[in-house]
Amino acid sequence: MAKITLVDDDENIVTSVSLALESHGHTVKAYFDGAAGLAALENDPPDLAILDVKMPRMDGMEVLRRLRRTSDLPVIILTSKDEEIDEILGFNLGADDYMHKPFSQRLLIERVKAVLRRAGADAEEALATPGDTSARALKRGKLTLDPARHDCLWEGRPVKLTVTEFLLLQSLAQRPGFVKSRDNLMDAAYDDQVYVDDRTIDSHIKRMRKKFREVDPEFDGIETLYGVGYRYRET
Repeated sequence: MAKITLVDDDENIVTSVSLALESHGHTVKAYFDGAAGLAALENDPPDLAILDVKMPRMDGMEVLRRLRRTSDLPVIILTSKDEEIDEILGFNLGADDYMHKPFSQRLLIERVKAVLRRAGADAEEALATPGDTSARALKRGKLTLDPARHDCLWEGRPVKLTVTEFLLLQSLAQRPGFVKSRDNLMDAAYDDQVYVDDRTIDSHIKRMRKKFREVDPEFDGIETLYGVGYRYRET
């Protein structure tokens, strides 16, 4: 099972979440402030991080911001705030999922399973079957995607994508010129039991474009068709 790092300053939540995750076979390391959590994530990367937003020394958003400079580690954000802007900020920074407190342990376990499954942490699901084209390297013009290595290259230069971003881009690039609705992209990147809305997909696309433009300021490979969806332009 997975190694999970939990960072939250609420001891009751740390205890209950740790017990729930461990009862499903996961190994949990817990930290009670953002600075200690970030150091642990950088020095001993787990399979998944669960970060609270409001914490001493460094909040969860800043931990995520710094983590994303060097890592595509799957991240679930926890927050007691019920403000849309916090959720949008979390997705813009590269969070893979978002949960509001209070939440049920059963729902958290399902979200953890879904994120780990997308990240390939489950070895059985990570093994490609013969003829499975989703595991083959994909080249579209300047873009090269290698699902087996989770590598993304643009003109031979690496672009570091999160698991969710990689799956969205892979879905678009598999059929250049064809429009994918937001619902299509949700299906490609999220399990059925995980609900996300339109702005989540938009936030991921916005962040992807920013990453590509850091490598190539002229990047225009992802085209928006307002009211319809997105498509990949092979260049």
